[in-house]
Amino acid sequence: MNRLQEKYSKEIVPNLREKYNYASVMQLPKLDKIVVNMGVGDATGNSKLLDAAVADLKAITGQQPIVTKAKKAIAGFKVRAGQPIGCKVTLRGESMYNFLDKLISITLPRVRDFRGISPKSFDGRGNYTLGLNEQLIFSEIEYDNVVKVRGMDIVFVTTAKTNEEALDLLKGFGMPFKK
Repeated sequence: MNRLQEKYSKEIVPNLREKYNYASVMQLPKLDKIVVNMGVGDATGNSKLLDAAVADLKAITGQQPIVTKAKKAIAGFKVRAGQPIGCKVTLRGESMYNFLDKLISITLPRVRDFRGISPKSFDGRGNYTLGLNEQLIFSEIEYDNVVKVRGMDIVFVTTAKTNEEALDLLKGFGMPFKK
């Protein structure tokens, strides 16, 4: 069992239960999945960029990414329907907790001038989205092997009903939110 899974059952559950007065254990919010998404818009001209993004995402998450395709054609961006434009990984279970642990304790402190993440990026249903500007902050990525510096979105999907519950849940895990 991962360090964060243990922390969830021993510390976070009693704290949330006390604060929100849940009648059942099933009402407790928990982290459902983490989706890491990397958009590769310039893959329309060069397919090697997509392969590099897939390799980077695989190194970061330890899981094989799936290639996402455009749903409809957008002439302004020179994109046709069905054309590969990105890649994503959905993490659940133990690999999700391992990724979260690595993100909180190793990766985010490596960001230059880091003062915490914004507590305003919740969607109203208890899910949180974190945008990163470059994949270089992950220790698995070697600077010399990077084809192009690109950002990614990390979405934390929780079973929380409100943003406040999800914020307390993520704070319990140790997410460094701004004060």
